[in-house]
Amino acid sequence: MQPIKENQDVIHRIDPESSEEISHQFEELVRLLESGSDDDVSGHLEDFHHSDLADAVGLVSGALRKRLLGLVKVELDPDLLFELEDHLRKEVTDTLSPKEVAEVITEMDSDEAVQVLEDMDEVERDEILSEVPEEEREDIETGLAYPEETAGRRMQTDFVSVGTNWDVGSTIDYLREEEDLPEEFLDLFVIDEASKPVGVISLSRILRSPRPTLMREICDETQVIVPADMVQEEVALLFEKYDLTTAGVVDGGGKLIGMITVDDVMEVAREEFDEDILRLGGVGEETVDDGVLQASTKRFTWLLVNLGTAVLASMVIALFDATIEQMVALAVLMPIVASMGGNAGTQTLTITVRALATRELTAYNAFRTFRKELAVGFLNGCVFAALAGLLTLLWFDDAILGGVIAGAMVINMMVAGLSGVALPLVLDRLKVDPAIASGVFVTTLTDVVGFFAFLGLAWWAFPITL
Repeated sequence: MQPIKENQDVIHRIDPESSEEISHQFEELVRLLESGSDDDVSGHLEDFHHSDLADAVGLVSGALRKRLLGLVKVELDPDLLFELEDHLRKEVTDTLSPKEVAEVITEMDSDEAVQVLEDMDEVERDEILSEVPEEEREDIETGLAYPEETAGRRMQTDFVSVGTNWDVGSTIDYLREEEDLPEEFLDLFVIDEASKPVGVISLSRILRSPRPTLMREICDETQVIVPADMVQEEVALLFEKYDLTTAGVVDGGGKLIGMITVDDVMEVAREEFDEDILRLGGVGEETVDDGVLQASTKRFTWLLVNLGTAVLASMVIALFDATIEQMVALAVLMPIVASMGGNAGTQTLTITVRALATRELTAYNAFRTFRKELAVGFLNGCVFAALAGLLTLLWFDDAILGGVIAGAMVINMMVAGLSGVALPLVLDRLKVDPAIASGVFVTTLTDVVGFFAFLGLAWWAFPITL
């Protein structure tokens, strides 16, 4: 199979309405994998965009995936290797020699090569790097030297920079004549004698400026510069805040060592979104391709924690076992209070975790957020207290019992709002990802408070019965 590259005659037109066509394309691929020849499959693969092909590899399984990977690795497209999910990429690289992997990553941008290599063990990585040409190897090793999930790991070491004394004419001539430049770039960096960035300028502005104009006169000095050790989430927030397409990356001494582009940041945003969703669900880094034992192991920890918190809620119920024995209606109504509190807490928790991630919630507006959620909890609590009280009155013909569930509903909804803000803030202050642990604790708190408030009010309201 010939790799899909820009200089080939194959044109991939991306049409938002073509999802049905892509589906048919995938179905045809499956049919050919099941009964077609290798040449038929390889010919069909030429019509795939590398991103769609990466998705297809993830969808097929078993013998079909093994055959597909065997075909795509013959002349492996670097773009395809990069687009594959981590575990699928490992399946491919495990079947290649270090030299073959080195040949593929040499064609990648340095930031992409770093992401391919960073999950490999040190011995395997060193074997591959030993086969990479020296110049490319140094760029890759520069990125690998920085901690994971930092700007240094995400940066591309290939960038274009010119001196402050360059003019537009010499810059344009340089861009036309120099062969060793990145394949794609939107901005140039203007640097001083110490290689420190003093400004950034877009290609469009260069092309619109007269040739004698000095670069330092037209560059944007209000550039956003990113330290190499900055956490990648912070970098993504800077891109969103300042509408960036490119940001320079500097080392501890302020020297320009790389750049981060908007496509890198979009990948970071997607990864963080996926990670938060999985952590809120308590499933870690599980994928749909994980085996039964792997999936079970990854879910076990938080299920065990949830078991402990459920026991705590059951202990609260046990305190009022005599009450429940003499008034069975309490057992019927208890889940309503706990469920409403849990859902309200989850709503607040979701908003809070997102606000923390985007830095919309800080110490400066935390108290205002507490007041708002307390008011929201009280208002919703009153509305649903009236509904629950009326339902209880119609169901059990007991106005006092309706008042008990109404009171418990208001209390639990207010606690849900407060806990949905407080717990993520506390975890964030303790440097623990709020997305990991907040959900189970908020649910536990609303269960415990809901049961205690409902049964406690019932104990107080029906002293004769008890």
